[in-house]
Amino acid sequence: MDKKRLTAFILIVLVTLGVVAGTSLPIAQGVKLGLDLKGGFEILYVASPFDGGSEVTRDSLHETARSLLKRVDAMGTSEAEITPEGADRIRVKIPGVTNEAEIREVLSKPAELTFRGPDGTKEMIGSDFVQGGASVEFDQAGQPYIALQIKDAEKFRKVTEKLLGQPLAIYLDEEELSAPIVQVVIPNGQASITGRYSFNEAKALADVINLGALPLKLTEKYTQSVGATLGLKSLETTVTAGLIGLGVILLFMVLVYRLPGVISAISLITFSWLLLLAFLLMGATLTLPGIAAFVLGIGMAVDANIITAERIKDELRSGKKVSSALRSGNKNSFRTIMDANVTTIIAGAVIMFIGSSSVKGFGVTLIASIVASVITNVYFSRLLLSLLIGSKAFSHPKYFGVKEDEISAL
Repeated sequence: MDKKRLTAFILIVLVTLGVVAGTSLPIAQGVKLGLDLKGGFEILYVASPFDGGSEVTRDSLHETARSLLKRVDAMGTSEAEITPEGADRIRVKIPGVTNEAEIREVLSKPAELTFRGPDGTKEMIGSDFVQGGASVEFDQAGQPYIALQIKDAEKFRKVTEKLLGQPLAIYLDEEELSAPIVQVVIPNGQASITGRYSFNEAKALADVINLGALPLKLTEKYTQSVGATLGLKSLETTVTAGLIGLGVILLFMVLVYRLPGVISAISLITFSWLLLLAFLLMGATLTLPGIAAFVLGIGMAVDANIITAERIKDELRSGKKVSSALRSGNKNSFRTIMDANVTTIIAGAVIMFIGSSSVKGFGVTLIASIVASVITNVYFSRLLLSLLIGSKAFSHPKYFGVKEDEISAL
């Protein structure tokens, strides 16, 4: 018996299970939960311009989404997900909300672009500017600036005359974006904002001004509210069902496949821990569809272990020694396992890139579970099994669930 290999196996198993036992609870508590598990609400808005003859552009939709996110953050709500969808929709998901009515009231207000004097007086608003009239230009020194076109030249002349030598600050809602100084009286409605802007900063400011010239009206198309109590109950039920299912699977593997079943049990526990760790490191939000993908990943991980164990048993029944059966079984099962995983990754990628909201989360979780499964249930389990068989402490076919009368003579 090779004691070094057996000792290495024992140490690896003890360290792995020790790390899993010691860190699983903090990792699970650190994973962000979706509104279907934590409670909260989800709204799908349809965006439309106040001016019926205008169109919703991609830039205006993204700027409106960013404006909504800033409003939510300013109210102290964390983990909000606000994403544009399609040509004219914005989906808002805010878990863990207790003041839903207040937040919905704030979100329903259109983004307000204002130009204010030093005393806070609103001298101009976004609709005073020509739609799409803000653009980035370059001076003779190659420095970018924002060129503006104003609808009412006389109104702007009076504002610049009043604030000559003073700042005319630009605000989006209550956030100051810039505070350029009025240097001359402008009578023709053609203005420019100069300063030490980078191109990206100038472009962002021009986009905001153009958005202000085309404010978007948000209409609720779909809404879903989940109480915190209901979300917590869903989580408890799901976790309980998952633990029971995992326990039954582990017991089945050990009883049917003996030694490979024990290795599979260790690998599945490690797989579950690794997938939770991946969620924490990615900052992903766990939802009920995500848990469904998690469970599906466990099922595929079990398949990988069963395929390998059955191939090893087939090799043993043909009369090969345990070490030879391990090599042949691993080799013959690898392609089958990888083919199944690659095709599932392709399906998950399609779901992730084409789907939206929780459907996309299902695809992300599915791909992450497959990667974790390959690491733990292919490579890690084979390492442990190779150490055990190499130690020659378990070199009899009975440890693999193969009876002597099932073995064919070479």
